[in-house]
Amino acid sequence: MFVGAALASVFGIIYMTNSIAKFKVIKNRLVAFLIIVALFVIFIFTLEWINALTITIYTTAFFLIFGLLGRIVNHFSKREFKIHWQGLLAILSSVIFLGSGYYLCASVVEKDYDLTTVKEIGDLKIAMLSDSHIGTTFDGKGFAKHLETIEAQSPDILLIVGDFVDDSSKKADLEIACKTIGEMDLKYGAWYAYGNHDRGYFDHRDFTAEDLENTLLKNGINILEDESVLIDDRFYLVGRADKGYNHNRMTIDELLQDMDTSKYIIVMDHEPADYDAEAQSAADLVLCGHTHGGQMIPITKFGVWSGIDDSTYGLEKHNNTNFIVSSGISDWAIKFKTGTRSEYVVVNLSSEK
Repeated sequence: MFVGAALASVFGIIYMTNSIAKFKVIKNRLVAFLIIVALFVIFIFTLEWINALTITIYTTAFFLIFGLLGRIVNHFSKREFKIHWQGLLAILSSVIFLGSGYYLCASVVEKDYDLTTVKEIGDLKIAMLSDSHIGTTFDGKGFAKHLETIEAQSPDILLIVGDFVDDSSKKADLEIACKTIGEMDLKYGAWYAYGNHDRGYFDHRDFTAEDLENTLLKNGINILEDESVLIDDRFYLVGRADKGYNHNRMTIDELLQDMDTSKYIIVMDHEPADYDAEAQSAADLVLCGHTHGGQMIPITKFGVWSGIDDSTYGLEKHNNTNFIVSSGISDWAIKFKTGTRSEYVVVNLSSEK
């Protein structure tokens, strides 16, 4: 993926050099090239290299689209325009598209779901967040502010469904985030299930997977990894090991085999990739993240089309099981979301009357 993005960026720089050189104020390929390279370097230092690649690829796409449109217009109009309108529209579209994507990624909204069940659980308010990837769009203090907003909704329980941290996260931010979670007023506490990024893919961050676990536990955040717990004799909470990280994880039937199925069963499963088995099980509600809501147009449904994911975003019901996939409260590395936006989830669960 990275190699493909790098090659696309090289092609984009070459293509845009020729297009930008058509502006009358430039008229020189070398000057156009230097402008593009300078902007690319600025984006690397301000937004990191992967976002510089993203900006280059999408800007190239708009230049290609309007370049093709320009050829069509010129062919049928039989005239030459004094203004390089294709380039102007490409730049304007890029700014609007990527600017909107940055806003949708960096700003966080509340997504509410109202669910009912025939089981005796009464009223339960669940706050759920996933994919904070601390350090991408907010640090520990920024995360703490979002937690204050969540706490203001008076949830009974907080569920953290994976990718809490990433390879770029800092230990200081991890400690601030966990301390804030530990201080929240939650009737049933905070519970955590691992995602594929949490333990880290590389070995360059300033804390280990063991540090992560210890910091979570020290602040009263409960970890469930292929484990379950009966809470207040009202409902079961199950945390699955991440499918991408642990290929030998327990099946959903193995996890639920000894449960009293007359009680409501909530499952935290970071990746939405086991719908068939979970829908055939006794699970009542499955909470997932991982997909980032499809991240960016036009790749939004790629996970489903490729068979990697069972869903990209939102609420679905299969058999008697409700599935919710969140777009996540932040993002992995790329600071843009289009066609979706960052969120935390509130599930208002109640027994049918």
